[in-house]
Amino acid sequence: MKSLLHLKEKDLNTYEHSIRVGKLAEYIASRFGFDERMTDHLVTGCYLHDIGKIGIPQNVLIKSTGLDSDEWETMKSHPSLGKEMLQEYATIDQEIIDIIAYHHERWNGTGYPYGLRGEQIPLLARWCSIIDSLDCMLSDRPYRNRLSLKEAKDELLIQSNQQFDKQLVYKLLSLPDIALTNIQTIDR
Repeated sequence: MKSLLHLKEKDLNTYEHSIRVGKLAEYIASRFGFDERMTDHLVTGCYLHDIGKIGIPQNVLIKSTGLDSDEWETMKSHPSLGKEMLQEYATIDQEIIDIIAYHHERWNGTGYPYGLRGEQIPLLARWCSIIDSLDCMLSDRPYRNRLSLKEAKDELLIQSNQQFDKQLVYKLLSLPDIALTNIQTIDR
């Protein structure tokens, strides 16, 4: 968790996003009856999913306009940077590292950094991807305003079988709206 504090010092918005993603992961794991190991891995991986952003220059992280191609390539390196950072710790399970490494992979194979597709992407990384995206859509970002819950849910459905595992999207959307909107009010 020292890494999360370092992230907080580097970029408060990314830190707060990581906390919300981790909290929603806790709720999902309890709601869908994940076993203790799976819960621990999902929750830890979701809290740490953007830890590689510690290695991204500040000017790229907080840029309020679109990233140019070089900046975008730099930003896309954060899953690999996070994986490298956490592999130094012998006590962190590989499944947690996989969440960090693969949370930007897409169901259709167009994601990064490895271009994995479908079930090549570990299940918990697929969950993290959806939770991460939902929080991003429901949050104001430096480059755009937040979406309404309806708009965010519609976008998740549109991206089913493209960006996201359709079955997991349907499971997430079966949760009460209040649970999905509470992600934005979690104490920081």
